[in-house]
Amino acid sequence: MLKNKGRSSKRDTLAVTAVALQDHILQDLQLRNLSVADRSKTKVQKENQTKCVKGSARSLTDTGLKRLTRDPAAEDPEREYVLDPKPPPLTLAQKLGLFEPPPLPLSSNEWEKVKQRSIVQGDSMQPCPICKEEFALRPQVLLSCSHVFHRACLQAFEKFTNKKTCPLCRKNQYQTRVIHDGARLFKIKCATRIQAAWRGHVVRKWYRELRKTVPPTDAKLRRRFFEEKAFET
Repeated sequence: MLKNKGRSSKRDTLAVTAVALQDHILQDLQLRNLSVADRSKTKVQKENQTKCVKGSARSLTDTGLKRLTRDPAAEDPEREYVLDPKPPPLTLAQKLGLFEPPPLPLSSNEWEKVKQRSIVQGDSMQPCPICKEEFALRPQVLLSCSHVFHRACLQAFEKFTNKKTCPLCRKNQYQTRVIHDGARLFKIKCATRIQAAWRGHVVRKWYRELRKTVPPTDAKLRRRFFEEKAFET
């Protein structure tokens, strides 16, 4: 009897471990609608969705006036913010200790350290590692592993691979923060080019006026300069 109980308990633990691993793999692949550990999860999700739709259905009257929606990014375009402040829920395998739980959200000081590391590496000065183009004024994201990408490129990479791993260091479950370092550097570069072009225009204009008033040192050019002055008078 004791042997049978021991075998049954081992089988139960193996079954729970297998189900936990399958559930972790499915959630790691972002297939949260196919949870193996909780069979009623899909039904509950569908019921919650229908309840939310029924609860949110209200009668609306059209007054002809447009509602003004405030976009936080439009108020301060240089503001940096975290895209995923809340960590994902623990899977059954993580609760059992089979996998490490996801890291806690980084604090502001930790994000500053990550950003300083990225600045030292010069990631924002280099092109995007995915599309190999300059960041320019396009939205830019900083990962918790200090790597920088275009926001659209990172979203396309996650959608293509169906995983949340860094394209460079392959770190899992990274945290993302919107930054504007590439846009600032691009603006400085554009301002420098505009200033260089304007200074060149001013110098060329000053040199033309100088050629009209100061005679050159070369004999042939000096003779031509005085001949032109004589014809003008």
